[in-house]
Amino acid sequence: MTASERSIQLVSVAAEAAADKLADDIVAYDVSDRLVITDAFVVCSASNDRQVRAIVDEIEERLRVDAEAKPVRREGEREGRWVLLDYIDIVVHVQHEEERHFYGLERLWKDCPAIALPESVAEAAAQRARGEG
Repeated sequence: MTASERSIQLVSVAAEAAADKLADDIVAYDVSDRLVITDAFVVCSASNDRQVRAIVDEIEERLRVDAEAKPVRREGEREGRWVLLDYIDIVVHVQHEEERHFYGLERLWKDCPAIALPESVAEAAAQRARGEG
């Protein structure tokens, strides 16, 4: 089993929204073979709590407007350290850098195939690395 086209669409919208709010290390995994509850995980991080919240807000807005999707669950917003957005088809994890390093979701899901993200996400990361964005 692989992630559905709808899941891939949601992943793309979420990743682009995160990139627009300067999220770091945006990755997506097809977890459909391992989990029955969702098709994909999107993971990204930010350097402070305020940025975590801004990324979460942008992802929610873009998924609502561009994909007519609303989360069925939103957890962790009060602390702003690790916010989880559950859209059934995908689950988005926006983590503070410290939580991301400590919990290492990439290590847990390393055997799952990565989902290719839109080129704009890689371009935004490259611009930031060069100090342009």
